[in-house]
Amino acid sequence: MAKIKVIQTRSVIDRPKNQKATIEALGLGRPNWEIIHNDTPQIRGMIRKVVHLVKVEDLKD
Repeated sequence: MAKIKVIQTRSVIDRPKNQKATIEALGLGRPNWEIIHNDTPQIRGMIRKVVHLVKVEDLKD
């Protein structure tokens, strides 16, 4: 399965609760934190909600 790296680029201060919860559910919490996830439709949907706060890189296996 394909993998993606999600890097938080912006802070969640002064963001709505649903965006804060989405960042936490992705396993992020502070700017410059990164995590690797499987590339699934569920993860892509979460990223779409906070695309302005994160950067996504596709990883080659």
